[in-house]
Amino acid sequence: MLNQSTDKMLGAENSQPQGSSKRNKIWTKPFIVAVIIVIALGVISLFTGVYDIWGQEDGLRMFFITRIPRTVALMLTGAAMSMSGLVMQLITQNRLVEPTTTGTIEWAGLGLLVVYLIVPAPTLVLRMTGAIIFSFAGTMVFFMFLKRVKLRSSLIVPIIGMMLGAVVSAFSTFLGLTFQMTQSIENWFIGSFASVQIGRYEYLWLIVIIAVLIYIYADRFTLAGLGEDVAKSLGANYNRIVMLGTGLIAFAVGIVTAVIGNLPFLGLIVPNVISMYRGDDLRSNLPWVCVLGMGVITLCDIISRTIIMPFEVPVSLILGTVGSVVFIIILMRQRRPR
Repeated sequence: MLNQSTDKMLGAENSQPQGSSKRNKIWTKPFIVAVIIVIALGVISLFTGVYDIWGQEDGLRMFFITRIPRTVALMLTGAAMSMSGLVMQLITQNRLVEPTTTGTIEWAGLGLLVVYLIVPAPTLVLRMTGAIIFSFAGTMVFFMFLKRVKLRSSLIVPIIGMMLGAVVSAFSTFLGLTFQMTQSIENWFIGSFASVQIGRYEYLWLIVIIAVLIYIYADRFTLAGLGEDVAKSLGANYNRIVMLGTGLIAFAVGIVTAVIGNLPFLGLIVPNVISMYRGDDLRSNLPWVCVLGMGVITLCDIISRTIIMPFEVPVSLILGTVGSVVFIIILMRQRRPR
């Protein structure tokens, strides 16, 4: 039944005007320009830093140990958080939702803390596992709240998420103070790429698998974005789609939290900018979301490394500043009288 419905949707798309079909094409001139700009930002990132890779004897070695892993981590992380925000906004049918405004990041941090309490010196795999499990559980708790609360405004959704995240963060702080792990908690949520080097970022490559799975199930996520009743009337298993989307989001957020830390508002900025110009078709928007996410976080990281050089500020500070401004602008657009 789902395949027949999907075929009908594809047939309807083929019968649309040529302007709509052009919008769904991926390799257009604007997209190629965007890819070139992101590549240029990646090159700038490779040669940005205090350490002189040209004048030192071990400069080439340091280039491969720190600069390349950092740039690759930026690209993968930007794509992961942007995709997570896009899928979460489709599932909740709310443009103000992303891992930062739903408490998913805070749940991932609680998972990391619990792992450290159980295993004093856990491996990166154990930390990732704890973050993924708690991210999934926390996101499902958030969805349960949404089902039980009557929403009169779309603004209530992120408010519920941030309140839930504040409660989880307070509980994490309590555990950290009790077991003297406050400093470790602060380090997790700094959100900096300064510590990224070869041997400490390779698990981020799993994000490529997540991107492929999201692209494969793009039509189902788009159906879920139409609402539970519409999705079920088209033969889709709405609850299964929500579980799959939540699992992919938790996997991506758990990996990023364990390796990098907290990166606020990235999943809010990128999907909203793309949706303003291209609509809500996930399959055609996904490459754009990945590319723009890579570009935004790489640009913010370059600024964080150069704004007070030779020192470096966390990239989460730059992202939080830019993201909060964009968040306020989106709120004002939501409240504008129609």
